[in-house]
Amino acid sequence: MIRYSLKCAEGHQFESWFRSADAFDTLRASGQVSCPVCGATDVEKAIMAPRVSTSRSRTDAPAQGTPPATPAPDISPPPSPEQIEQAVAKLRAEVEANSDYVGVEFAAEARKIHEGEAPARAIYGEAKLDEAKALIEDGVPVLPLPFTPKRKMN
Repeated sequence: MIRYSLKCAEGHQFESWFRSADAFDTLRASGQVSCPVCGATDVEKAIMAPRVSTSRSRTDAPAQGTPPATPAPDISPPPSPEQIEQAVAKLRAEVEANSDYVGVEFAAEARKIHEGEAPARAIYGEAKLDEAKALIEDGVPVLPLPFTPKRKMN
């Protein structure tokens, strides 16, 4: 596995893991690597400092004439499952409060909004994988949500 620091054409920076350098190149060429912020598929590798560990401890003095090492950046621990669950619940509440649920008509409604045939507004709903891919290929800005919408009943 290899981790790349990536940058989209809009300047958003993010990281992602890939099976290999060739896997990244193949996925990028087929448009399957996209920015999590704007969805752009014009993604390039950004400059990234490698992580190198040495057998010498930090308390050892550097060799004469060698500049002191730059301290490692402070890396926060990953969020706990409870913190992730709370963040997803907060996101769900925000989406449900500020968006219209359009159910299984999501792809059709998103396309209408994109083409100016329906009023611009925030929507969420459900789409089949092929419908979502078609929207992305046509430049319709969509993003998968990390939760399943609660089906609204009549």
